[in-house]
Amino acid sequence: MTPQEIAERACKIMWDSDTASEWAGMSLGPVAPGAATVTMTVRPEHCNGHGTAHGGVIYMLAGTAFAMAINSYNVRAVAQAGSITYLAPGNQGDQLKATSTEVVRAGRNGIYNVAITNQSNETIAEFRGNSRVIGGTLFEK
Repeated sequence: MTPQEIAERACKIMWDSDTASEWAGMSLGPVAPGAATVTMTVRPEHCNGHGTAHGGVIYMLAGTAFAMAINSYNVRAVAQAGSITYLAPGNQGDQLKATSTEVVRAGRNGIYNVAITNQSNETIAEFRGNSRVIGGTLFEK
């Protein structure tokens, strides 16, 4: 299998078991080794008391893209740490896109950036996550 085929299969396995992201209305977009895109529309139940997308929902979107990217090598990995900076509000009806890219993988650790943008390609938030390989694979080759 090519690295791209491995990434696609690993992410599909992860996605098919991710009921939380399905519950939130997320969709998996393109994936590649060390990279993934996840989208969602901000629904009324995603909004906080200010009428904007709840920070936890935006974090969840970023975390989902991060999870897909870190597992795209068919090596089981989890989040070790993550931080987010909110730059602009997401509004009800916005189409948000989280694009995760690998910065570095070293041994069992990785660092990934996730940009969250809206339908106008405006940056809503920036997330940085640290991953940790826990061993095992998602599928046998």
